[in-house]
Amino acid sequence: MTTTAEGSGATTTMPRIGDPAPEFTAVTTQGKIHFPADYKGKWVIFFSHPGDFTPVCTSEFVTFASMQQQLAAYNTELLGLSVDGIASHLAWLQQIKDKITFRDHKNVDVTFPVIDDASQQVARKYGMIMPGEDSTKAVRAVFFIDPKGVIRAIIYYPLILGRNSAELLRVIKALQTTDHFGVATPADWQPGDPVILPIPENMTGMKERQETLAEGMTCQDWYFCTKEIPAEEVESAIRAK
Repeated sequence: MTTTAEGSGATTTMPRIGDPAPEFTAVTTQGKIHFPADYKGKWVIFFSHPGDFTPVCTSEFVTFASMQQQLAAYNTELLGLSVDGIASHLAWLQQIKDKITFRDHKNVDVTFPVIDDASQQVARKYGMIMPGEDSTKAVRAVFFIDPKGVIRAIIYYPLILGRNSAELLRVIKALQTTDHFGVATPADWQPGDPVILPIPENMTGMKERQETLAEGMTCQDWYFCTKEIPAEEVESAIRAK
């Protein structure tokens, strides 16, 4: 299910958390893709950037490409998009490899697909065009899509704000941890930090929990119980086998 918003005379589709990722076929810098079918069984970070040959986007692409191997260890692929054509993408990515150094990353080869979306069809399907920010460029949207093709988290940034790559990786780890262990993660969670246990359905359930607290479990109140899971156990559970 989606909601829609009107802006500058154009209708923008807004997928929501829990929705199936909208389907599309597109040409990319790595060939044609059918999304999300081609990524079945994989986590995907699908992100948009405002434009090729722009400085903030360049810093992001160097950073994202440099963490591809790290993301792959968590069964996660990157997929990029801007409302530029394939020739522009390819020329820009070549310049990144040949000329750009950012935070000691240089000669970076961007091998994840970047979608040709000069028509804006995919960007509008995913609500990446926000007329209040810019009617002709995509904002910095990030969609976290699980192996079943379901949208699990969404983050939006304005054109002027580069994304935090460490946070994108943290979100992937947190989502995979919650799925595997049936827990929630607190603010600023990192593997090895305590996780949050589901709230009991009733006081009887809370009493039973308090009477049977396992090692590593702590309850500060009926609604706030945590459990220790060692970082090694988390990493072993969520890293790609």
